[in-house]
Amino acid sequence: MDQSPLLRLKQINTFYGPIHILQEVSLEIYQGEIVCLLGGNASGKSTTLKTILGIVKPASGVVEFRGEAVQDRPTSYRVERGMAVVPENRRIFGAMSVLENLQMGAYLRRDTAGIREDLDRVLALFPRLKQRLNQAGGTLSGGEQQMLAMGRALMARPKLLLMDEPSMGLAPLLVEQNFEIIQQINQQGVTVFVVEQNAAMALSIAHRGYVLQTGRVVLADRAENLLNNELMRKAYLGR
Repeated sequence: MDQSPLLRLKQINTFYGPIHILQEVSLEIYQGEIVCLLGGNASGKSTTLKTILGIVKPASGVVEFRGEAVQDRPTSYRVERGMAVVPENRRIFGAMSVLENLQMGAYLRRDTAGIREDLDRVLALFPRLKQRLNQAGGTLSGGEQQMLAMGRALMARPKLLLMDEPSMGLAPLLVEQNFEIIQQINQQGVTVFVVEQNAAMALSIAHRGYVLQTGRVVLADRAENLLNNELMRKAYLGR
């Protein structure tokens, strides 16, 4: 792993009007890692992701990506620098075909040969999509739409893949398959940041994790240590 973080949040404070959502949030993600951000509803997980992407601007603090402070840069700049997101509830283009959805992931790229290579790689990772290339995205099952959203993000050839609640709305078997695929993506060299409520599943594949509670990081440790942490077990793991 590189010595300097791929992504670093330093003492981020974010407000929605007068409400202080994120309070002094700091975290680091290094090249090659899977890092998860855990917490219940209204803990600030989605706001953290939006702050990383530039959808929400912090009142103070630094967002550093690939060694550069980007908190004043637009989302488009961060995407060009190598961030890609698999949004909550998939948000694929329902009227467009599976192939068109995947091509949309590469819209900032001009390397035709590389795009073709990545399309082959994505279809090898998701053979189900290969069978449905000409089908409208909106006609796919929930699990297939999740695959499509992941494939679309990978078509950007990201340095950092951000995933917002990848288990949401999926049957337990599909959740397991999904997380196995996230591990495979990571093994192919993509750094992954997973924002997730399903703590046990996220920690089973992550290298490290952070736990948010009412906008503050209350725990940060290696995944195996978090799995055995008494506070975690009672609050999030149901043990």
